[in-house]
Formats: sequence, structure tokens, C-alpha cells
Amino acid sequence: MCQGTCLLHSLSVFCCATQPTTTHSLASGRSPTPNELGDVLAGLNISLETRQALSRCADFTDGHQLDHSDRVFVNRSLNMNTIKYVGFDMDYTLAIYKSPIYDEFSYGLVMQRLVDIGYPRELLDKKYDASFPQRGLFFDREYGNLLKLDMYGNLLLCLHGFSDVDAATVRHCYPSKFATPSESRYFCLNTLFNLPEVYILALMVDFYDKNPDFKKLENGTGVESEELCLSYSSIFQDVRLAIDWVHIEGSLKARTVEDLESYVHKDPQLPQLLHNLRESGRKVFLITNSGWHYTKSMMEYLFDLPHGPTPGTAHRPWTTYFDFIIVDAKKPLFFETGTVLRQVDPSTGALKIGKFKGEVRDGETCYCAGGSSEVFCQLTGARGKEILFVGDHIFGDIVRSKKQQGWRTFLVVPELNQEIQDWQGAQGIFNHLKSLEFILSRMCRMPGEGEVPEMDIKRIRDTIKSTAMAMDAHHRSRLGSLFRSGSRQSYFAMQAMRYADLYASSFINLINYPDRYLFRATHQLMPHEQSLPTVESSDELSAPAVQRGISVPSSYYHDEDDEDSDDTPALGQSPSAPNLTSR
Repeated sequence: MCQGTCLLHSLSVFCCATQPTTTHSLASGRSPTPNELGDVLAGLNISLETRQALSRCADFTDGHQLDHSDRVFVNRSLNMNTIKYVGFDMDYTLAIYKSPIYDEFSYGLVMQRLVDIGYPRELLDKKYDASFPQRGLFFDREYGNLLKLDMYGNLLLCLHGFSDVDAATVRHCYPSKFATPSESRYFCLNTLFNLPEVYILALMVDFYDKNPDFKKLENGTGVESEELCLSYSSIFQDVRLAIDWVHIEGSLKARTVEDLESYVHKDPQLPQLLHNLRESGRKVFLITNSGWHYTKSMMEYLFDLPHGPTPGTAHRPWTTYFDFIIVDAKKPLFFETGTVLRQVDPSTGALKIGKFKGEVRDGETCYCAGGSSEVFCQLTGARGKEILFVGDHIFGDIVRSKKQQGWRTFLVVPELNQEIQDWQGAQGIFNHLKSLEFILSRMCRMPGEGEVPEMDIKRIRDTIKSTAMAMDAHHRSRLGSLFRSGSRQSYFAMQAMRYADLYASSFINLINYPDRYLFRATHQLMPHEQSLPTVESSDELSAPAVQRGISVPSSYYHDEDDEDSDDTPALGQSPSAPNLTSR
């Protein structure tokens, strides 16, 4: 029998052997069917009213009637009934800047600043290409490379300027094809404000590497001419300082405020969402790194609508939708040691002297600057898991608030709708890629068939690489998906899954869900659990735990929100009024 026939025979035997021999179960992560739910409900000690209410609830089996662009996606189950405080970042969360228009505007100001401090004027002729930059990349200050890493720090992509780095150079710079993200050598470009910076760094490296007046240093860490030596580290430092200058001391914010309509999206549902949150009994707060005057101008624009919370209601000042407004927060420092919390005079923006420690009165908006998450919790009496914080900055808003304070988190990913659209077109390639990887694994462990020629293994590996590249090419960005490269998830995806309880393309998607909604995460099985044949739900678990002699200790917390599951009424609800309204 020829070797190819042996391989196909082995694959067919293996596939048959691994097919589940029992009815498909919930191990795949799907939602339970109505019949499966009915069997479980039959053994639960709940009232007839609740059973009837559940049967009327359109999304009881998570039918996902909402369009993907309107949905909230769940990494960890979150019961909104336990959330008493909802906080928002401003830039790229409440205020979504129009891309690529605003990116091009920022790019132009930064390039002008670089020319002003001594870089060649010809750089001003370079146009911004919105198809190139992507957030979640790392810049290697030593070798001037842009890196896309997987969730473990392994290289997915390596670019020098706008060019792919060859394999020999990659092995020289990164012997294990691995980078440690926490090293100071690597700078993570993980915010939407970083998009112009990604392009500028690639442009500067490309410009000097191709400049005939410069040659590359022998150690690969920069370039030199007859008069000067320019390291990639110094280029990075100059670009960083130029960006900080444009954002802090330059004209970016002033010119943005002059033409907010051209640069910022306005959502007419914003007042209604914030109003609904407060009407449900929750406190709503704003935490932004922007100063008072910029925040005031931006929020007045976002709330400059002919109506109040809903069409037909009277217009209200933007400040009436918030219980707490904190500017100059200096996140992520806000979630660590923080700064002195000072009161802000909303009429002038002036800071009052001394440290604020006054009483926070119900019904009044509290205006502050600086402070810390710990001080905020002390003033409000809030506990970490009672707070849901919504932001776009994976590190400054999400990682730190989760790791340092245990807040529940909602990540805004404006790129998500495009990612979903691209993913729909790439799924066929992804399935083909998985089949190729399966074949490769079988080739490397075929029992009793003799060794597979190395050339065949190399051909399969090359085909896997080309297929992964074809999959990346389905995405709008030249660098592929924000969340993966081929079958491997990106470092950005890992951070989003690990630290963001919820995520969506816009915070406004919360308006599509009841205020007591339980966002339920799909159950995830470990590889050893997935290796077992799947079975249906066990009948022996249909009876209540007490009838089966199972006592549940008071210290047993199955869900993150279990500690809050007491007999207190839900926010804005009476104990006897279950809210099971469909979306």
C-alpha cells in the first residue's frame, strides 16, 4: 500500500474512532434545547408563575435574536442585578472618534512636531495609510521592529518598517521566536490613540533604512551617517515625546473642540441609556484622563440633542446624567496609588485647594479631579464587584481595574463589527486550516506506518503558513485580525478574554438588554474533559440538592456574583416582581 493511501486510511480510522457515541451534549458550548431545559426545570422547586414567565421569555435559550452589531459578548457571567455602580471612560468610549479621519488629523500634527524638533521636512509629504496600523502591537525599541504576539508571547508577525522580516533575522533578534511583553524593551501600542503612532514608527524606520545618506549599524539597532548615529530607541523616544506634546501642550484638543462634528460620533441613545441606569437605582459615574474644559465641551456636544432621555422629553444638561464626574484621573495610576482628590468648580473648572473628603449627597453631582479607585470606593461605600466599568483602553481601563480592585469590566472594541464581518468571510479558510493542522499532527505520530518523509511534513507546514496568510488577507488591515493570526489568538485577544467580563462594539449595546439581565458565559472545557465521550444531562441531578442529601457550604461561591446573592430586593424591583422581559 502506498504511503499516501496509508495516511488517508489512518485518518479515516482515527476520525471514526473519535466520533462521540452518545447524543450531542452541552460540552460543545451550545445553549441547551427547550427539551433539555424542560427536563431540568421539572426537577426544580420553583413557582408556577416563574415557570410560565420563563416560557414567555423570548431569549430563554439565548436565541441571539439581536444583530451582532447590537450584541454584548460575554467572557465571564455577570448578573446585572448585583451591579450598583456603572462607570464610563470618555475618549473612545462615550466619545467615539471618527476613524480614519481623526487618525489622519492626529498624524499630521505629530509629523509637524517631529519636523519642528529637527526631523527632515520631506516627512510631511508622507501620507497616512489607514489600512496598515493595528492596535495590540509591540514596538521593539532595540531593533525597531513591530511585533504581533500570540497569547503566550510567541511571534505571530514581525515587521521592520513596512517590510516583513526574513527568517534568519528573526532568529537573530528573537532566538526562540519569543518576546517578553513586560520587558522595558517592548512598548505595547494597545489603544486607538496609538494607531497613528504605529504608522509613524513604521514610517520613520522605513525612511531611515532606505535613506541613501544613512547605513544600518552592524548590530542592527539603528542607522548612521557621516555626522550622526540614530538608534531606533531614540527614534521611538522622539515619536513618543512628540505625541505627548501634541496631546498635552499642542493644539490637538483645541482644534478638536472647534470641529467636534467632523471628528466625533454622536449617539442619540446615550441620554436614554444613562437615564435608564439611574432609574434602575444605580449610580453612574465618569472617569476620564481629560481635563475639565475638554470634558465639558465634549460632553455638551454629545448631549446636544433636541430631546432628553427619549424623544418628546425635555432636554437636560449632561451633568444631570451622572452622580460623580472625575477628570484628570491619570489612569492607570488611578487604579494604583492615585493622586490627591480635589474638588472642581464646574462653573470655572478651577480646582479647590486641599484634599476633598466631604459628604457625597444623593441627587447631587460630585465634581472631582484626580484621586484613586480606593478613595472613590471609600467615598461611595462601593465594593469592587458592585462596580461595572466601561472603557476602551485594555490596560488603563480594563486590566488595572480588574487586577487591582476586582471591578467588573466592559471593553469597548469599535473594530469589532468589522472583525465579525471579516471573520464571516474567513471561516471557510479557518476550517481548512484546522484540517491541515490535524493532518500534520497525524503525520507526526502515525503508528506502524514508517516515517513520513521530511519533505512531506515541510510541504504541509508551508501550506499551513500560506493558508494562515490567506486568512489574514480577508481582513481589512494588512496585519490581519486584531484577535488572531491563523489559528493562534493574539496577545490582545488574551487580554480581552482574561480581563474583560463583557465586550461589544459600543457601550450603547447595553440598552438592548433588561436592567436585571444575567449575561451568561459559555462553559469552557479543559482538553482532558473534552477527550471523554459526551452524554446527556444526568437524571439523578433532577431532584433538588436537599432531596439528594447534598449540603452546600455557605463559603461555596460557584459564580463571581454568589457573594451578593442574598435576600435583598433587586435594584428598582420588589422581591416578588421577577423581570423576565425579552429583549
